[in-house]
Amino acid sequence: PDEHPGAFSQLPDGRWIWTTFHTYQWDLNYSNPAVFTAMAREMLFIANLGVDFLRMDAVAFVWKRKGTPCENLPEAHHLLRAYNALCRIAAPSLLFKSEAIVHPDEVATYISTEECQVSYNPLQMALLWNSLATREVNLLQHALEHRHALPAHTAWVNYVRSHDDIGWTFADEDAIHFGIDGFAHRQFLNKFFVNRFPGSFARGEPFQDNPATGDCRISGTAASLCGVEQGDVHGIPRLLLLYGVVLASGGIPLIYLGDEVATLNDHTWQDDAHKAVDSRWLHRPARDDARYAQRRDPSTPAGRMFTGLTHLIGLRRHLPALAGGTLTPFWTQNPAVLGLQRGQGRGAVLVLANFSEQVQAVDASVLAALPAQAVDLVGGGGFALREGLTLQPYQQLWLQQP
Repeated sequence: PDEHPGAFSQLPDGRWIWTTFHTYQWDLNYSNPAVFTAMAREMLFIANLGVDFLRMDAVAFVWKRKGTPCENLPEAHHLLRAYNALCRIAAPSLLFKSEAIVHPDEVATYISTEECQVSYNPLQMALLWNSLATREVNLLQHALEHRHALPAHTAWVNYVRSHDDIGWTFADEDAIHFGIDGFAHRQFLNKFFVNRFPGSFARGEPFQDNPATGDCRISGTAASLCGVEQGDVHGIPRLLLLYGVVLASGGIPLIYLGDEVATLNDHTWQDDAHKAVDSRWLHRPARDDARYAQRRDPSTPAGRMFTGLTHLIGLRRHLPALAGGTLTPFWTQNPAVLGLQRGQGRGAVLVLANFSEQVQAVDASVLAALPAQAVDLVGGGGFALREGLTLQPYQQLWLQQP
């Protein structure tokens, strides 16, 4: 760690962990062999530092050609395959991570052993927030059934938030399937998460707001978007619910720095002339020492979040059923309750998540094919599934046969 400052972070107990860091992205002319060679040299230099993954930033736009939208051009895939082939020879441990915030069908085209072995999962991220706003899980449940599976030896990077804004990247055809107008629904989500919709618990800010088209994206820390900033009693349970789905649904979970102590928005970003033009600095605050000092105090939001997330991570680490990325969607027949199953047989885990502030029930008939008894690995306690289930507001159950 001393040799590579910025590539590591040190935990309070003295352990070191890898961190993700970003540099300025350039538009380059990769058709020039000298440019291709120079970037290959940089990749291998980074590999020799011990880096495990290279993030391919905005990979759908990496190849430019006049007269086109410069999005998802075939040459982008050729370029990835060329660099991947080079790394298999010279740095076989180095893998690529795709960052493609485009239509979900296009996101999937960059994920393979020949291109990017792992990819951010922007669809799941956006639909987690959508489910909180609507209190309906239809789009998220549909995505888990139809858009979650990946080729062998690849994986999603599942996340609640990142350093970037939130864009509503769901497919309009998926929305139409449920009678939802995609454009109007994005307008609603934009209003909801910047507190321009009655009853909103979110405290975000618009990013690249366009009054002429109504288009914008959302800035804000996960905690502030969940209601923690305004003291909502459901704020921490909402945030833990999102991370529960991220941890339970397979792939590689990503925790954005600060979420583990429910870090709030930094409203001083506008006081800095260099940051005032970019609202994403709202969710890029300096480390809040006071908040981290509270992480062991269960009477504080930071303490409740840290304790709850640590517990979920511990379950994830020790449950064989949560290995890999394969899942089985489980339609609960309750519009507010998400369902998915991980693993098979006696060790299988059924995850149920209530995305509303109301008590929700799952009928016994929906659970009829499951074992009669189950224990909740998150909260403890046993359930007689032949009697159905009741979930408290924003409660998640990880059920396993005793």
